[in-house]
Amino acid sequence: MADPLRLHPADRPDFEVVLRLALTDADIQKALSTDPTGQASARLRLRALGDADEMAAAACEAYGTYLALRASTQPDPPRRPTAGPLLPALTVLTPLVATASAAVLLALGYLLQLTDTEGALPGSLVSAGWVLTLIAGAGALLAFTALLKTAMRGDDESADAARLQQSRVNWQQALLDRGVLPRLRQYLHEDPAVLSTPPLAVRTINSHGPRTATGSKEHPSPSGQPECGTSG
Repeated sequence: MADPLRLHPADRPDFEVVLRLALTDADIQKALSTDPTGQASARLRLRALGDADEMAAAACEAYGTYLALRASTQPDPPRRPTAGPLLPALTVLTPLVATASAAVLLALGYLLQLTDTEGALPGSLVSAGWVLTLIAGAGALLAFTALLKTAMRGDDESADAARLQQSRVNWQQALLDRGVLPRLRQYLHEDPAVLSTPPLAVRTINSHGPRTATGSKEHPSPSGQPECGTSG
C-alpha cells in the first residue's frame, strides 16, 4: 500500500515560510478581516500547521524530486587525512626547490667545465642539474593538474547547488498552489466566523498570465488531494 510522502522535519521551516506567504494572499486577508478579534487567523494558522503532511502530499511529485536531488548532491563524508597538510605543501614546494637547485647545479657544473676542471665532478653536477630540472617540471605539472581538478570540482558543486535550489523553489511553489492555498480556503469556508464572506477566488495560471475565477469548484475537499509516496 502506498503511503503519502510525509514532510521531513528539516523541511518544516520551508513549509512555515510558504504558509506565511499564503496568509498574505489578498483573498485570505479579505476573509480574515471579517473577524476583528484575530481568532480566525490564529485558528487558521494552527490548523494548517497541524495538517502540514496532508498539504505536502498535494505537492508530493515536486517534493519527491527535490528530496531525490538533495540526496544525490549531499557531499560525501570527509575522509580521514593520511598525510595532513604535508602533501599539499610538498606539491607546491617541490617544483620551486627543484628549480632553484637545478639552476645552481647547472651553473656550477658548466662553469667548472669551462674552466677545464678535471675529474667527474663537473659532469656529475650537470647531470644532477638536469635530473632536478625534470623533477621540477613533473612537480609543476602535478600541481597544475591538482589545481585544474579543484576548479572543475568547484564548478560542478556550483551547478549542483543551483539545480538543488531551483528544485526547492519548484516544490515551494507547488506546495503553495496545490496544497496550502486550497486548504486554507477550505478552512475559511468551514469557519463560522467567516462564513458570511463571499466565495474566495481561485487563482489560475495560463499562457496569458494569472487570472481569477469563482465558483463551487474553488474549494477542493481533502479527498481530492493527490496522493503519492513510497511503497511500504
